[in-house]
Amino acid sequence: MLIDAMGIILADNGRVKLGELNDERALAATPFGGRYRIIDFMLSSMVNSGIKHIGILAETKYSSLMDHLGTGSHWDLDRLQQGLRIIPPYMQSDFFRSPNPQDLNGLYDFLKHSVHMYVVVAESNLISNINFTKFVKEHEKSGADVTVMYNHDADSLGSPNISLTFEDNKLVDLLIDPLVRTSDCSSLGAVVLTRTLLMDLLTQTISRGGSVFNTEFILEKYKELTIRGYENNDMTLRINSLATYFSASMRLLENDVLQKLFKSENRIYTKVKNESPARYLKGNHVSNSLLSDGCDISGNVENSVIFRGVRVGKHSKISNCIIMQDSVIRDGAELKNVIIDKDSVIRSGVRLQGSPDYPVVIRKGVIV
Repeated sequence: MLIDAMGIILADNGRVKLGELNDERALAATPFGGRYRIIDFMLSSMVNSGIKHIGILAETKYSSLMDHLGTGSHWDLDRLQQGLRIIPPYMQSDFFRSPNPQDLNGLYDFLKHSVHMYVVVAESNLISNINFTKFVKEHEKSGADVTVMYNHDADSLGSPNISLTFEDNKLVDLLIDPLVRTSDCSSLGAVVLTRTLLMDLLTQTISRGGSVFNTEFILEKYKELTIRGYENNDMTLRINSLATYFSASMRLLENDVLQKLFKSENRIYTKVKNESPARYLKGNHVSNSLLSDGCDISGNVENSVIFRGVRVGKHSKISNCIIMQDSVIRDGAELKNVIIDKDSVIRSGVRLQGSPDYPVVIRKGVIV
């Protein structure tokens, strides 16, 4: 079902730090779940809701994001009109860093050339399968200037977190990373408003020399705009730190979570890569794990997420780990609560152990 809305996904969040996992890639491009990137969930949710004109607002390190998204064909967004567009900053490089890394003129132009009435603006750090159709319809019926999606599950997830206070479902206060919460309502980083209103807000900001755009930018207007809430009860995993990235990945091993994310009528799409099936070689033992295609498993794997093309050697022990694409675990290595970025090698006999709150992270392309 098509709806009269376009989408904007924010590829970065300056307050979300995933350590060495984001040294070379945007937050949205971070691998997740064995074969996906974080952005796949928000992008698929929009496409499944009938939103076919989507802009990806990128700040920095978006090369891998562009490679992943390509023309948008895997999400049926490779279209002559509308479709997918990446909106990069005006100027950003390793040698010169603009004082205004986000060029809001590019975003304004993207909005200007659209014909849709509504815009759904969403952060990319949510792992969920969201129905935006209901969200837009409820906003349309409410008559509000802006509608913000919220739930009640962020109390224990730390910062960044935006606490919302409503009176008669109208936003009357917000607190960013509060030490003491006055409300159990937390923003899910998704808002809907008319395209013309968003263009007016951007015009005011650009005229004052402003350059920051995120959902907070819109919610902070609650004193001058009517902002109402929309409670979302879908299963949602937030990624706002390395610890929550690790815990969200481990929750994929729960059957209930797996069913709600991937077994509904709305699919999560990603860039297709054809690989041979995983091979379970003599001496292997695998339990309660997600393994992608192209893997060779000779050792012991439990409670872990293994990406494409990973090789696990004989007598190795992997427990509560995330092993990314094309990494190699040599014979006799032992890993527990460890995240291995892609193309890395763990040599024979190496032992690494972290904790769920502080997992050990091995950066991309490293030999340990």
